[in-house]
Amino acid sequence: MQFHCLIYFDPNVAFANTPEARALLADVGPTIERLRASGHLVTEIPLNMPQTAVTVRLRDGRLSASDGPFVETKEMLGGIVVIEARDRDEALDIAGNLPHAGIGHVEVRPAIDFSQPRPVR
Repeated sequence: MQFHCLIYFDPNVAFANTPEARALLADVGPTIERLRASGHLVTEIPLNMPQTAVTVRLRDGRLSASDGPFVETKEMLGGIVVIEARDRDEALDIAGNLPHAGIGHVEVRPAIDFSQPRPVR
């Protein structure tokens, strides 16, 4: 079963030149390699800083674009890791061992299987 791990963190903490931040960033690559070797990694998608983004909207047939997302929080979505796990408990264990869980948080969602009935809201 696939799960999406959405990684949130404060870039002022993650990219600070502190021993904790340097250790976290140094552990990202080896963690991804361990997930790949164990067969749990489906893909990883690191995201650039929010200020590099453009938000696009289509309203009443008109397209508009604005710089960056509207953000009211210090934390940003920094990346997505898609994993394969036996069940929710294993997915939570894997997510808890992602380096960014130590300074931010990781939101874990089961992937939607469109061959199954639609999810209930």
